[in-house]
Amino acid sequence: MLKDTLKVVNEMRHAGVISKYAICGAIGALFYLEPSLTRDLDIFVVLPTVPGAQILSLSKIYEHLLPFGYRTKDEYIVIGEWPVQFLPATTELELEGLNEAVQTDADGVPAWVMTAEHLVAICLKTGRAKDYARIAQFIEHNESIWRSYETYSCATDSRQSGRLLRGSICDEQADAPGTCIVELRGKTQNS
Repeated sequence: MLKDTLKVVNEMRHAGVISKYAICGAIGALFYLEPSLTRDLDIFVVLPTVPGAQILSLSKIYEHLLPFGYRTKDEYIVIGEWPVQFLPATTELELEGLNEAVQTDADGVPAWVMTAEHLVAICLKTGRAKDYARIAQFIEHNESIWRSYETYSCATDSRQSGRLLRGSICDEQADAPGTCIVELRGKTQNS
């Protein structure tokens, strides 16, 4: 069950193995959309810094979980029934998504989930077919999250008026190639 996996993730946070986390990917979208098929749980994390270390390492996560009998499978650590992929947040978008994550209840267990706008922006950045399908689901089912419509450059990390353009949906019908018709700046209903 997902709640058992999230209990372990919360315990890791309290033990200082990870300092912050936010659920993303298909499970993150589940908090906003209708269920879709997924086989894993993606979690962005901030790892405690190691003095003098220049490479991010997930070793603390493995060192914490493996003695409890959790096992690895490919790039995942299987916690309960769920293969979990811990993703170090390194980009400005990922770190912002962590900092603005919303706390929610997952079957009685507190959990941090990225906002809908951050999930969409990360889908845009990742750019796989299933990510574009998820964006379409967000637009279809949660139109209320789009509260601000402005036109900017399509670069996901470009700056306009000192503000980060978190993500954008481009339209070939726009006035000029590379112009966007939507900037994802609205907040979700749950914010």
